[in-house]
Amino acid sequence: MSRLVGLHEAMSRLDAAWAGVEDSADLSREQLIAVSASIGELRRRLDAVQVAVAAGISHESRPELGVQSLAKQHGFRTPATLIAAATGVSTGDASRLVKVGEATASRTDLVGVPRPARYPVVRDALGAGVLGAPAAALIVAVLDRCRVAAGAVRIAEGERVLVAKAQGLGVDDVRTLVTRAEAWLDPDGVEPKEEERRGKRSVTMFERDGMVHLNAVLDVETAAPVVAAFRGFVTAAFAARADAPDAGAADADRRTVPMIQADALAVFCAHVLGCEKRVPVAGATVIVRMSVEDLEAGTGSATIDGMDQPVSVGAARRMAAGGGIIPCVLGGDSEVLDWGREKRLFTRAQRLALVERDGGCAMCGLPPEMTKAHHIRWWKRDHGPTDLSNGVLLCETCHHRIHDNGWEIRIDGPRIGGRDPGGTAGGVGGAGGRAAARVWFLPPAYVDPARNPRLGGRARFDIAA
Repeated sequence: MSRLVGLHEAMSRLDAAWAGVEDSADLSREQLIAVSASIGELRRRLDAVQVAVAAGISHESRPELGVQSLAKQHGFRTPATLIAAATGVSTGDASRLVKVGEATASRTDLVGVPRPARYPVVRDALGAGVLGAPAAALIVAVLDRCRVAAGAVRIAEGERVLVAKAQGLGVDDVRTLVTRAEAWLDPDGVEPKEEERRGKRSVTMFERDGMVHLNAVLDVETAAPVVAAFRGFVTAAFAARADAPDAGAADADRRTVPMIQADALAVFCAHVLGCEKRVPVAGATVIVRMSVEDLEAGTGSATIDGMDQPVSVGAARRMAAGGGIIPCVLGGDSEVLDWGREKRLFTRAQRLALVERDGGCAMCGLPPEMTKAHHIRWWKRDHGPTDLSNGVLLCETCHHRIHDNGWEIRIDGPRIGGRDPGGTAGGVGGAGGRAAARVWFLPPAYVDPARNPRLGGRARFDIAA
Protein backbone atom coordinates (compact mmCIF):
# COMPACT_ATOMS: atom_id res chain seq x y z
CA MET A 1 0.00 0.00 0.00
CA SER A 2 2.88 2.40 0.77
CA ARG A 3 4.12 2.08 -2.81
CA LEU A 4 0.74 3.20 -4.12
CA VAL A 5 0.74 6.11 -1.67
CA GLY A 6 4.15 7.16 -2.96
CA LEU A 7 2.89 6.86 -6.53
CA HIS A 8 -0.10 9.12 -5.82
CA GLU A 9 2.15 11.66 -4.10
CA ALA A 10 4.49 11.71 -7.11
CA MET A 11 1.52 12.26 -9.44
CA SER A 12 0.36 15.15 -7.26
CA ARG A 13 3.81 16.76 -7.45
CA LEU A 14 3.78 16.42 -11.24
CA ASP A 15 0.34 18.07 -11.37
CA ALA A 16 1.61 20.91 -9.18
CA ALA A 17 4.71 21.42 -11.36
CA TRP A 18 2.50 21.55 -14.48
CA ALA A 19 -0.18 23.71 -12.89
CA GLY A 20 -1.51 26.59 -14.98
CA VAL A 21 0.24 25.46 -18.20
CA GLU A 22 -1.68 24.14 -21.18
CA ASP A 23 1.24 23.12 -23.40
CA SER A 24 4.84 22.05 -22.74
CA ALA A 25 6.03 24.88 -24.99
CA ASP A 26 4.71 27.34 -22.38
CA LEU A 27 6.85 25.92 -19.54
CA SER A 28 9.52 28.21 -18.13
CA ARG A 29 13.05 26.91 -17.53
CA GLU A 30 12.30 26.43 -13.85
CA GLN A 31 9.10 24.56 -14.68
CA LEU A 32 10.89 22.36 -17.21
CA ILE A 33 13.35 21.26 -14.53
CA ALA A 34 10.58 20.77 -11.96
CA VAL A 35 8.44 18.76 -14.39
CA SER A 36 11.43 16.66 -15.49
CA ALA A 37 12.31 15.88 -11.86
CA SER A 38 8.68 15.00 -11.11
CA ILE A 39 8.51 12.71 -14.13
CA GLY A 40 11.69 10.98 -12.94
CA GLU A 41 10.24 10.42 -9.48
CA LEU A 42 6.92 9.24 -10.93
CA ARG A 43 8.72 6.79 -13.20
CA ARG A 44 10.71 5.36 -10.28
CA ARG A 45 7.58 5.12 -8.13
CA LEU A 46 5.77 3.36 -10.95
CA ASP A 47 8.75 1.00 -11.36
CA ALA A 48 8.38 0.02 -7.69
CA VAL A 49 4.75 -0.92 -8.26
CA GLN A 50 5.52 -2.66 -11.53
CA VAL A 51 8.24 -4.93 -10.14
CA ALA A 52 5.96 -5.94 -7.28
CA VAL A 53 3.19 -6.81 -9.75
CA ALA A 54 5.70 -8.65 -11.98
CA ALA A 55 6.76 -10.78 -9.00
CA GLY A 56 3.11 -11.58 -8.30
CA ILE A 57 2.46 -12.57 -11.92
CA SER A 58 5.59 -14.74 -11.87
CA HIS A 59 4.48 -16.43 -8.66
CA GLU A 60 1.04 -17.17 -10.10
CA SER A 61 2.66 -18.52 -13.27
CA ARG A 62 5.20 -20.89 -11.67
CA PRO A 63 5.69 -24.17 -13.59
CA GLU A 64 4.17 -26.44 -10.93
CA LEU A 65 0.76 -24.84 -11.49
CA GLY A 66 0.58 -26.43 -14.94
CA VAL A 67 -2.55 -25.41 -16.82
CA GLN A 68 -3.55 -23.23 -13.88
CA SER A 69 -0.58 -20.94 -14.59
CA LEU A 70 -1.76 -17.33 -14.88
CA ALA A 71 0.38 -16.68 -17.98
CA LYS A 72 -0.81 -19.85 -19.77
CA GLN A 73 -4.44 -19.16 -18.96
CA HIS A 74 -4.07 -15.87 -20.79
CA GLY A 75 -2.37 -17.47 -23.77
CA PHE A 76 1.29 -16.75 -22.97
CA ARG A 77 4.14 -19.21 -22.49
CA THR A 78 5.91 -17.25 -19.73
CA PRO A 79 5.12 -14.45 -17.28
CA ALA A 80 7.66 -12.25 -19.09
CA THR A 81 5.78 -12.49 -22.41
CA LEU A 82 2.50 -11.67 -20.64
CA ILE A 83 4.04 -8.58 -19.00
CA ALA A 84 5.69 -7.52 -22.26
CA ALA A 85 2.39 -7.65 -24.12
CA ALA A 86 0.54 -5.76 -21.38
CA THR A 87 3.12 -2.99 -20.93
CA GLY A 88 4.63 -2.67 -24.39
CA VAL A 89 8.20 -3.38 -23.30
CA SER A 90 10.56 -6.01 -24.72
CA THR A 91 10.52 -9.54 -23.36
CA GLY A 92 14.04 -8.96 -22.05
CA ASP A 93 12.94 -5.87 -20.10
CA ALA A 94 9.95 -7.79 -18.76
CA SER A 95 12.24 -10.61 -17.61
CA ARG A 96 14.37 -8.08 -15.74
CA LEU A 97 11.25 -6.70 -14.05
CA VAL A 98 10.40 -10.22 -12.92
CA LYS A 99 13.91 -10.83 -11.58
CA VAL A 100 13.93 -7.55 -9.64
CA GLY A 101 10.45 -8.29 -8.31
CA GLU A 102 11.45 -11.76 -7.15
CA ALA A 103 14.69 -10.47 -5.60
CA THR A 104 12.88 -7.78 -3.59
CA ALA A 105 9.68 -9.63 -2.63
CA SER A 106 9.05 -11.08 0.82
CA ARG A 107 9.57 -14.84 1.02
CA THR A 108 8.58 -17.84 3.13
CA ASP A 109 10.56 -20.97 3.92
CA LEU A 110 9.40 -24.55 3.34
CA VAL A 111 7.20 -24.50 6.44
CA GLY A 112 5.64 -21.13 5.73
CA VAL A 113 7.74 -18.98 8.07
CA PRO A 114 8.16 -15.44 6.62
CA ARG A 115 11.67 -14.50 5.49
CA PRO A 116 13.06 -11.10 4.40
CA ALA A 117 13.58 -10.20 0.78
CA ARG A 118 16.79 -11.42 -0.83
CA TYR A 119 17.89 -7.83 -1.36
CA PRO A 120 16.10 -5.65 1.22
CA VAL A 121 18.19 -2.52 0.56
CA VAL A 122 17.22 -2.57 -3.12
CA ARG A 123 13.59 -3.11 -2.12
CA ASP A 124 13.63 -0.14 0.25
CA ALA A 125 15.28 2.10 -2.36
CA LEU A 126 12.61 1.14 -4.92
CA GLY A 127 9.87 1.80 -2.39
CA ALA A 128 11.34 5.20 -1.51
CA GLY A 129 11.43 6.22 -5.18
CA VAL A 130 15.20 6.81 -5.27
CA LEU A 131 16.07 3.85 -7.51
CA GLY A 132 14.48 2.86 -10.81
CA ALA A 133 13.90 -0.66 -12.12
CA PRO A 134 16.67 -0.56 -14.79
CA ALA A 135 19.32 0.38 -12.21
CA ALA A 136 17.91 -2.12 -9.73
CA ALA A 137 18.10 -4.85 -12.38
CA LEU A 138 21.80 -4.16 -12.93
CA ILE A 139 22.50 -4.28 -9.20
CA VAL A 140 20.49 -7.46 -8.64
CA ALA A 141 22.22 -9.16 -11.59
CA VAL A 142 25.75 -8.48 -10.32
CA LEU A 143 24.85 -9.48 -6.75
CA ASP A 144 23.38 -12.76 -8.03
CA ARG A 145 26.48 -13.45 -10.16
CA CYS A 146 28.84 -12.93 -7.23
CA ARG A 147 26.66 -14.35 -4.46
CA VAL A 148 28.46 -17.69 -4.09
CA ALA A 149 32.00 -16.37 -4.52
CA ALA A 150 31.61 -13.31 -2.30
CA GLY A 151 29.58 -14.74 0.57
CA ALA A 152 26.59 -13.29 2.41
CA VAL A 153 28.44 -10.60 4.39
CA ARG A 154 30.26 -9.11 1.41
CA ILE A 155 27.13 -9.29 -0.75
CA ALA A 156 25.18 -7.37 1.88
CA GLU A 157 27.89 -4.71 2.01
CA GLY A 158 28.02 -4.59 -1.78
CA GLU A 159 24.25 -4.13 -1.96
CA ARG A 160 24.40 -1.22 0.48
CA VAL A 161 27.28 0.50 -1.35
CA LEU A 162 25.80 0.00 -4.83
CA VAL A 163 22.36 1.32 -3.88
CA ALA A 164 23.88 4.38 -2.21
CA LYS A 165 26.17 5.08 -5.18
CA ALA A 166 23.51 4.45 -7.84
CA GLN A 167 21.11 7.11 -6.59
CA GLY A 168 21.18 10.10 -8.92
CA LEU A 169 23.13 8.29 -11.66
CA GLY A 170 21.92 7.45 -15.15
CA VAL A 171 21.73 3.81 -16.20
CA ASP A 172 24.97 4.05 -18.21
CA ASP A 173 26.85 5.29 -15.15
CA VAL A 174 25.25 2.57 -13.00
CA ARG A 175 26.51 0.02 -15.52
CA THR A 176 30.05 1.38 -15.07
CA LEU A 177 29.59 1.25 -11.29
CA VAL A 178 28.41 -2.36 -11.46
CA THR A 179 31.38 -3.36 -13.62
CA ARG A 180 33.78 -2.00 -10.98
CA ALA A 181 31.74 -3.62 -8.20
CA GLU A 182 31.96 -7.08 -9.75
CA ALA A 183 35.76 -6.99 -9.59
CA TRP A 184 35.51 -5.87 -5.95
CA LEU A 185 32.99 -8.56 -5.01
CA ASP A 186 34.73 -11.39 -6.85
CA PRO A 187 38.40 -10.47 -7.44
CA ASP A 188 39.34 -14.09 -8.17
CA GLY A 189 36.86 -14.15 -11.02
CA VAL A 190 38.55 -11.36 -12.99
CA GLU A 191 41.45 -13.36 -14.41
CA PRO A 192 39.49 -16.40 -15.69
CA LYS A 193 37.03 -14.11 -17.50
CA GLU A 194 39.99 -12.12 -18.79
CA GLU A 195 41.56 -15.23 -20.30
CA GLU A 196 38.25 -16.16 -21.91
CA ARG A 197 37.89 -12.70 -23.47
CA ARG A 198 41.53 -12.68 -24.58
CA GLY A 199 40.91 -15.92 -26.44
CA LYS A 200 38.15 -14.21 -28.43
CA ARG A 201 40.22 -11.24 -29.64
CA SER A 202 40.38 -10.83 -33.39
CA VAL A 203 40.89 -8.39 -36.24
CA THR A 204 39.39 -9.34 -39.61
CA MET A 205 39.84 -7.56 -42.94
CA PHE A 206 38.15 -7.94 -46.31
CA GLU A 207 37.51 -5.85 -49.45
CA ARG A 208 34.05 -5.13 -50.78
CA ASP A 209 32.62 -2.41 -53.04
CA GLY A 210 35.98 -0.71 -53.34
CA MET A 211 36.42 -0.37 -49.58
CA VAL A 212 38.49 -2.29 -47.06
CA HIS A 213 36.41 -3.40 -44.06
CA LEU A 214 38.08 -3.96 -40.70
CA ASN A 215 36.38 -5.45 -37.67
CA ALA A 216 38.20 -5.52 -34.35
CA VAL A 217 37.09 -7.38 -31.22
CA LEU A 218 39.64 -6.75 -28.47
CA ASP A 219 39.99 -7.61 -24.82
CA VAL A 220 40.65 -4.68 -22.48
CA GLU A 221 44.37 -5.38 -22.07
CA THR A 222 44.90 -5.39 -25.83
CA ALA A 223 42.55 -2.48 -26.48
CA ALA A 224 43.87 -0.05 -23.85
CA PRO A 225 46.77 1.41 -25.90
CA VAL A 226 44.61 1.37 -29.05
CA VAL A 227 41.80 3.32 -27.40
CA ALA A 228 44.20 5.80 -25.74
CA ALA A 229 46.03 6.48 -29.02
CA PHE A 230 42.81 6.92 -31.01
CA ARG A 231 41.29 9.27 -28.46
CA GLY A 232 44.49 11.27 -28.28
CA PHE A 233 44.61 11.62 -32.05
CA VAL A 234 40.98 12.78 -32.16
CA THR A 235 41.64 15.31 -29.40
CA ALA A 236 44.67 16.67 -31.25
CA ALA A 237 42.64 16.96 -34.47
CA PHE A 238 39.86 18.92 -32.76
CA ALA A 239 42.40 21.17 -31.03
CA ALA A 240 44.01 21.93 -34.39
CA ARG A 241 40.58 22.62 -35.87
CA ALA A 242 39.78 25.08 -33.07
CA ASP A 243 43.08 26.91 -33.60
CA ALA A 244 42.61 27.18 -37.37
CA PRO A 245 42.44 30.84 -38.48
CA ASP A 246 39.41 30.34 -40.75
CA ALA A 247 37.17 27.50 -39.65
CA GLY A 248 34.62 28.42 -42.32
CA ALA A 249 36.98 28.12 -45.29
CA ALA A 250 36.16 25.67 -48.03
CA ASP A 251 39.18 23.50 -47.15
CA ALA A 252 38.50 23.53 -43.40
CA ASP A 253 38.66 20.23 -41.54
CA ARG A 254 35.11 18.86 -41.40
CA ARG A 255 35.91 15.22 -40.70
CA THR A 256 33.64 13.30 -38.37
CA VAL A 257 35.08 11.40 -35.41
CA PRO A 258 34.87 8.02 -37.26
CA MET A 259 36.71 9.62 -40.20
CA ILE A 260 39.44 10.98 -37.93
CA GLN A 261 39.83 7.57 -36.30
CA ALA A 262 40.19 5.96 -39.72
CA ASP A 263 42.89 8.50 -40.59
CA ALA A 264 44.54 7.82 -37.22
CA LEU A 265 44.86 4.13 -38.03
CA ALA A 266 46.51 4.96 -41.33
CA VAL A 267 48.91 7.44 -39.66
CA PHE A 268 49.86 4.95 -36.94
CA CYS A 269 50.59 2.19 -39.43
CA ALA A 270 52.54 4.51 -41.70
CA HIS A 271 54.56 5.65 -38.69
CA VAL A 272 55.41 2.06 -37.82
CA LEU A 273 56.51 1.39 -41.40
CA GLY A 274 58.59 4.55 -41.74
CA CYS A 275 59.28 5.83 -38.18
CA GLU A 276 60.20 9.24 -39.58
CA LYS A 277 57.38 11.40 -38.24
CA ARG A 278 56.10 11.95 -34.72
CA VAL A 279 52.50 10.78 -34.34
CA PRO A 280 50.13 13.48 -32.95
CA VAL A 281 48.22 11.84 -30.08
CA ALA A 282 47.91 14.84 -27.72
CA GLY A 283 50.00 13.25 -24.96
CA ALA A 284 47.81 10.13 -24.76
CA THR A 285 49.07 7.71 -22.14
CA VAL A 286 47.79 4.42 -20.76
CA ILE A 287 47.70 4.44 -16.94
CA VAL A 288 47.08 1.21 -15.04
CA ARG A 289 46.31 1.63 -11.33
CA MET A 290 46.34 -0.96 -8.56
CA SER A 291 46.79 -1.12 -4.79
CA VAL A 292 50.18 -2.00 -3.35
CA GLU A 293 48.57 -4.86 -1.40
CA ASP A 294 47.19 -6.45 -4.58
CA LEU A 295 50.47 -5.88 -6.41
CA GLU A 296 52.49 -7.61 -3.69
CA ALA A 297 50.01 -10.47 -3.24
CA GLY A 298 49.45 -10.97 -6.97
CA THR A 299 45.67 -11.09 -6.45
CA GLY A 300 42.74 -8.71 -6.91
CA SER A 301 42.27 -6.41 -9.87
CA ALA A 302 43.49 -3.18 -11.46
CA THR A 303 41.76 -0.47 -13.50
CA ILE A 304 42.80 1.33 -16.68
CA ASP A 305 42.01 4.99 -17.12
CA GLY A 306 39.34 5.46 -19.77
CA MET A 307 38.20 1.79 -19.66
CA ASP A 308 35.27 0.44 -17.62
CA GLN A 309 36.34 -3.21 -17.38
CA PRO A 310 38.89 -3.99 -14.63
CA VAL A 311 41.83 -6.32 -15.37
CA SER A 312 43.68 -8.80 -13.20
CA VAL A 313 46.91 -7.84 -11.44
CA GLY A 314 48.69 -10.29 -13.73
CA ALA A 315 47.49 -8.35 -16.78
CA ALA A 316 48.48 -5.08 -15.09
CA ARG A 317 52.00 -6.39 -14.53
CA ARG A 318 52.29 -7.48 -18.17
CA MET A 319 51.09 -4.09 -19.38
CA ALA A 320 53.43 -2.18 -17.05
CA ALA A 321 56.37 -4.09 -18.49
CA GLY A 322 55.69 -2.58 -21.92
CA GLY A 323 56.58 0.84 -23.24
CA GLY A 324 54.18 3.77 -22.98
CA ILE A 325 52.29 2.26 -20.04
CA ILE A 326 52.44 3.96 -16.62
CA PRO A 327 51.71 1.84 -13.53
CA CYS A 328 50.13 3.83 -10.69
CA VAL A 329 50.54 2.06 -7.33
CA LEU A 330 48.33 3.25 -4.46
CA GLY A 331 48.71 2.79 -0.73
CA GLY A 332 45.93 1.90 1.68
CA ASP A 333 44.97 5.59 2.10
CA SER A 334 44.77 6.08 -1.69
CA GLU A 335 47.94 8.15 -1.77
CA VAL A 336 50.19 7.70 -4.80
CA LEU A 337 53.23 5.56 -3.94
CA ASP A 338 54.81 5.18 -7.38
CA TRP A 339 54.19 6.58 -10.87
CA GLY A 340 56.48 4.08 -12.61
CA ARG A 341 59.53 4.65 -14.79
CA GLU A 342 58.05 7.32 -17.08
CA LYS A 343 57.65 10.09 -14.48
CA ARG A 344 59.72 13.01 -15.76
CA LEU A 345 58.60 16.66 -15.81
CA PHE A 346 56.84 18.27 -12.86
CA THR A 347 53.91 19.41 -14.98
CA ARG A 348 53.45 15.90 -16.33
CA ALA A 349 53.53 14.49 -12.81
CA GLN A 350 50.92 17.03 -11.75
CA ARG A 351 48.61 15.95 -14.54
CA LEU A 352 49.08 12.29 -13.64
CA ALA A 353 48.17 13.10 -10.04
CA LEU A 354 45.03 14.90 -11.22
CA VAL A 355 44.16 11.89 -13.40
CA GLU A 356 44.48 9.71 -10.30
CA ARG A 357 41.95 11.86 -8.45
CA ASP A 358 39.54 12.83 -11.24
CA GLY A 359 39.74 9.82 -13.56
CA GLY A 360 39.09 12.04 -16.59
CA CYS A 361 36.74 15.01 -16.87
CA ALA A 362 35.69 15.46 -13.26
CA MET A 363 32.25 16.71 -14.35
CA CYS A 364 31.09 14.54 -17.28
CA GLY A 365 33.52 11.60 -17.13
CA LEU A 366 35.23 11.84 -20.54
CA PRO A 367 38.53 9.89 -20.48
CA PRO A 368 41.77 11.63 -19.39
CA GLU A 369 43.23 12.04 -22.87
CA MET A 370 40.23 14.22 -23.82
CA THR A 371 40.73 16.66 -20.94
CA LYS A 372 43.00 19.50 -19.88
CA ALA A 373 44.14 20.57 -16.43
CA HIS A 374 42.44 23.84 -15.45
CA HIS A 375 42.87 26.24 -12.55
CA ILE A 376 39.99 26.28 -10.05
CA ARG A 377 40.97 29.77 -8.98
CA TRP A 378 41.79 31.42 -12.28
CA TRP A 379 45.44 32.05 -13.09
CA LYS A 380 45.00 35.62 -14.28
CA ARG A 381 41.87 36.89 -12.55
CA ASP A 382 42.36 35.27 -9.12
CA HIS A 383 46.15 34.79 -9.24
CA GLY A 384 45.52 31.13 -8.55
CA PRO A 385 48.62 28.95 -8.16
CA THR A 386 49.51 26.06 -10.45
CA ASP A 387 49.20 23.56 -7.59
CA LEU A 388 47.48 20.20 -7.38
CA SER A 389 45.06 21.66 -4.85
CA ASN A 390 44.01 24.28 -7.39
CA GLY A 391 43.76 21.98 -10.42
CA VAL A 392 40.96 19.95 -11.95
CA LEU A 393 40.63 17.94 -15.15
CA LEU A 394 37.86 19.15 -17.45
CA CYS A 395 36.93 18.66 -21.08
CA GLU A 396 36.47 21.84 -23.09
CA THR A 397 32.66 21.67 -22.94
CA CYS A 398 32.53 21.36 -19.14
CA HIS A 399 35.24 24.00 -18.77
CA HIS A 400 33.10 26.53 -20.60
CA ARG A 401 29.96 25.37 -18.80
CA ILE A 402 31.54 26.05 -15.40
CA HIS A 403 33.02 29.43 -16.32
CA ASP A 404 30.00 30.68 -18.27
CA ASN A 405 27.18 29.45 -16.03
CA GLY A 406 28.38 30.22 -12.51
CA TRP A 407 29.33 26.76 -11.20
CA GLU A 408 31.93 26.50 -8.42
CA ILE A 409 34.43 23.76 -7.63
CA ARG A 410 35.66 22.67 -4.22
CA ILE A 411 38.21 20.05 -3.18
CA ASP A 412 37.97 18.21 0.12
CA GLY A 413 40.14 15.70 1.96
CA PRO A 414 44.01 15.37 2.03
CA ARG A 415 45.13 14.52 -0.81
CA ILE A 416 46.62 13.85 -4.04
CA GLY A 417 49.90 12.17 -3.19
CA GLY A 418 49.43 13.04 0.48
CA ARG A 419 49.35 16.83 -0.12
CA ASP A 420 46.85 19.02 1.66
CA PRO A 421 44.92 21.45 -0.54
CA GLY A 422 44.92 24.02 2.24
CA GLY A 423 42.72 27.00 1.46
CA THR A 424 41.17 25.37 -1.59
CA ALA A 425 39.31 22.84 0.51
CA GLY A 426 35.87 24.22 1.13
CA GLY A 427 34.79 21.56 3.58
CA VAL A 428 32.19 20.31 1.13
CA GLY A 429 31.48 16.68 1.85
CA GLY A 430 33.88 16.67 4.82
CA ALA A 431 35.90 13.53 4.19
CA GLY A 432 38.30 14.17 7.05
CA GLY A 433 41.03 11.81 8.18
CA ARG A 434 43.21 10.28 5.50
CA ALA A 435 40.51 9.87 2.85
CA ALA A 436 41.46 10.60 -0.74
CA ALA A 437 40.64 14.04 -2.10
CA ARG A 438 37.30 14.46 -3.86
CA VAL A 439 35.97 17.04 -6.30
CA TRP A 440 32.60 18.67 -5.64
CA PHE A 441 30.64 20.87 -8.03
CA LEU A 442 28.37 23.54 -6.57
CA PRO A 443 25.57 24.47 -9.00
CA PRO A 444 24.49 28.11 -9.33
CA ALA A 445 21.41 29.17 -7.38
CA TYR A 446 19.20 29.23 -10.48
CA VAL A 447 19.94 25.51 -10.99
CA ASP A 448 19.61 24.53 -7.32
CA PRO A 449 18.56 27.21 -4.80
CA ALA A 450 20.11 25.17 -1.97
CA ARG A 451 23.35 24.77 -3.99
CA ASN A 452 23.76 21.17 -2.85
CA PRO A 453 27.23 19.91 -3.83
CA ARG A 454 27.45 17.19 -6.46
CA LEU A 455 30.24 14.64 -6.27
CA GLY A 456 32.49 14.51 -9.32
CA GLY A 457 35.62 12.73 -10.44
CA ARG A 458 36.59 9.13 -9.86
CA ALA A 459 34.87 9.03 -6.44
CA ARG A 460 31.48 8.65 -8.16
CA PHE A 461 32.43 5.09 -9.13
CA ASP A 462 34.72 4.08 -6.26
CA ILE A 463 33.61 0.87 -4.58
CA ALA A 464 34.80 0.58 -0.99
CA ALA A 465 33.56 -1.20 2.07
